[in-house]
Amino acid sequence: MKAMILAAGLGERLRPLTDHTPKPLLKAGGKPLIEWQIERLRAAGFTELVINHAHLGQQIEDHLGDGSRLGVTIAWSDEGTPLETAGGIAKALHLLGDAPFLVCNGDVYSEYDYGRLRPVLADMAADPARLAHLVLVDNPAHHPQGDFVLDGGRVSPPPTHAIGRLTFSGIGCYRPELFAGIIPGDKAKLAPLLSAAMNAGRVTGEHFSGRWEDVGTPARLQALDEELNERIAA
Repeated sequence: MKAMILAAGLGERLRPLTDHTPKPLLKAGGKPLIEWQIERLRAAGFTELVINHAHLGQQIEDHLGDGSRLGVTIAWSDEGTPLETAGGIAKALHLLGDAPFLVCNGDVYSEYDYGRLRPVLADMAADPARLAHLVLVDNPAHHPQGDFVLDGGRVSPPPTHAIGRLTFSGIGCYRPELFAGIIPGDKAKLAPLLSAAMNAGRVTGEHFSGRWEDVGTPARLQALDEELNERIAA
């Protein structure tokens, strides 16, 4: 089972910190954000990783190398110009193979146990009708409207004024077929693909209520850094 870490974003909301450092290499608790993700993936048995990059991406590749220092193997997908989420995944499909795979963001902090997705991936491999499985979280203060509705294990786009909306964590499992219509190298957003699959009843999901942080501003990065440092010192 393979996992992809998305690390091609520009990190515009974190400027000036990201003017010279790619967002996944910004540190919290003395460690780059992307290393927290890699360590949790490895602990869950995901040791074959694919990482894409664009903005200052060579810094990420130079820092992580082949992944051996962290107990994983890394295949790199250099986009040059960011291709959006679906475009980046489509470009890397030849590295991910034919089986369903896990995707997460390299610029968030999450204490989600990726081991919970191993049986999900196995089930998706046996069930071609399931195109995606999403991990949803409680709506953070900066995104109170949420993204999707989870009902009976199925994820759907919310109708207007729907209650019970949750936020997409960026953690998901996908079958390669979801990206079949994208020409490798083209820009493409993930949301339209997911919406179409949801309307066809082909997206499942789960709710994670643990620690998750979209590190989107300098203030949130500083708060996370202080939180993790306090834990380390305790």
